[in-house]
This record gives sequence, structure tokens and C-alpha cells, in this order.
Amino acid sequence: MKTVDIYTDGSCLGNPGPGGWACILAVSGAEKVMAGGEAETTNNRMELTAAIRALEVLKEPCEVVIHTDSKYLADSIMLGWAEKWKRNGWKRADRSPALNTDLWDRLLDLNSAHSVRYVWVKGHDGDPRNERCDLIARSYAAAFTGKK
Repeated sequence: MKTVDIYTDGSCLGNPGPGGWACILAVSGAEKVMAGGEAETTNNRMELTAAIRALEVLKEPCEVVIHTDSKYLADSIMLGWAEKWKRNGWKRADRSPALNTDLWDRLLDLNSAHSVRYVWVKGHDGDPRNERCDLIARSYAAAFTGKK
């Protein structure tokens, strides 16, 4: 099975506000960079979108490590929270509605096609690919404001 390292980041100018996402897929020494944005969104939605977009381009089952500086993303998957929310009709442990259920549902489906592990990395701590994703995501968010 092919091994893919994926680095992701999401950015939002205001929360909600204009947002951007970026991901870097690294396979056998080669890289693919993808990015995009939305005029009105949240940081968490952009974090999830980055992981979704990266997994969507994989054409076969892979062993995947997703490096993210989002505890929301990493913990919700690795600690099983998102799976529990789904099983409970998209309700959290306190019975309040889970947020971003459209994206969580898509991400859970994509995860099931691969062997995926999420690794939290500290943001703005010098990881070169995390820093690149941050810059790219912020530039996409800024594009919606007319400022770069």
C-alpha cells in the first residue's frame, strides 16, 4: 500500500469570515499542493476542507498520515468523537448538535477508504510544510478581502 504524508491547514480572517485552506501531499519524494477558499466560512470548516480535499485526490487505498495543527480535527478523529457524533444522530456528548456535520460525514467516508492516522503538530513552530500550508491558506483567505 502506498504511503502518503499530508499536511493541512485552514485559515479564517474573522470567524466567521473569508477563509482559505491548503494541503500538501507528499509521496515518494514528490509533492502536490492544493488550495482554495470561501468568502464566508469558519476556521474549523477550512481545517476540515483541507483534509477532505487531500483525501479526495487519492485514487487507491493508501496508508495516510495527516499532519494538522488543528486539535479540533486531530482529536475529533483520533479520539473517536466524530464517529460517536454520527452514531448519536450528530449530537455531542452533552446532546447539543455537532457542528460541521456535512464535512465530518464526508471526512469519515473518505477515512474509511484508507488507513488514516492524524498527527497533531504545533502550529507556527517551524515545521516547513505546516508553515507553507499556513501561508497558502492565509493568502486564499486574504484574496476574498481584496488585500494580500
